[in-house]
Amino acid sequence: MNNRWKRIDEIAMSIQTELETISRRSFLKKAGAAFMAVCASLPVYSFFLERFWLDITSVHITFNGLPKAFSGMRIVHISDLHMGNFYHTNHLKTVVEKVNQLKPDLICFTGDLVEDKIDMLKDCIPLLKELTAPLGKISILGNHDYRIGKEREIIKCLTSSGFIFLKNSHTSITRMGGTVFIAGVDDMFGGDPNIPEALQGIPKNQFTILLAHEPDVADTASKHPVHLQLSGHSHGGQIRLPIAGPLFTPAGAQKYVKGLYSINSSNFLLYVNRGIGTTYLPFRFDCRPEITMITLTSAFH
Repeated sequence: MNNRWKRIDEIAMSIQTELETISRRSFLKKAGAAFMAVCASLPVYSFFLERFWLDITSVHITFNGLPKAFSGMRIVHISDLHMGNFYHTNHLKTVVEKVNQLKPDLICFTGDLVEDKIDMLKDCIPLLKELTAPLGKISILGNHDYRIGKEREIIKCLTSSGFIFLKNSHTSITRMGGTVFIAGVDDMFGGDPNIPEALQGIPKNQFTILLAHEPDVADTASKHPVHLQLSGHSHGGQIRLPIAGPLFTPAGAQKYVKGLYSINSSNFLLYVNRGIGTTYLPFRFDCRPEITMITLTSAFH
């Protein structure tokens, strides 16, 4: 009798082992199929969906030196449109609509209007003209604007669209008796950046915002009387992997890649916009294109 039960136990265990083996095989097969499906779908998602999925990022910053008259000022910061083969005027139209819906007081564009050609600049002008802000629209150039050697045409497009163009220079905006200065430095690769020249003539202790295409300029800018630097160029890495982070960031954006940074002290802040278009590869993953709404508050408000 004992042998009989022992034999039955052995058969039962054998059946259970076989079922577990089949179950593992089935699981691994299904898991492998799922993994392959995910891998196959990622390029589709990155190309057709995420790179057009605009993210409105809201940032609130308080400054001691901001005039009370400007407390609550809303700045829309956009960067890196990269108009070209993979970003067209119909996409720009959507960006313009989104920006205007935010009702900004000031619009700042930190360069790279084009990616690789200027064919559509003429068609961009009426769209960029639609961008409205009571305190104005201000722009600089980026490295791609210089790379194709058509910076004069790009500057003409920007100014024809109502932007104030800055190149190692500055402008001022006034509001209810208060004044804020906006400076713009030339691109560090295609141009001849000169921060002291851009700031020359700004009275001492005046609140100053610096537009600089490459964010790593901040280490130098923080040594000057600047309160806030706005930059792009990095695209946030454009393709970011869990844990590993961005696959690649360009020279000039090795240290500061995306978001808000305090440089050296809390008196100087840098914001890096992830950009709107794409460069080199028309993909975005875990790094949506960004329109930044920055609200400034005075500590003395």
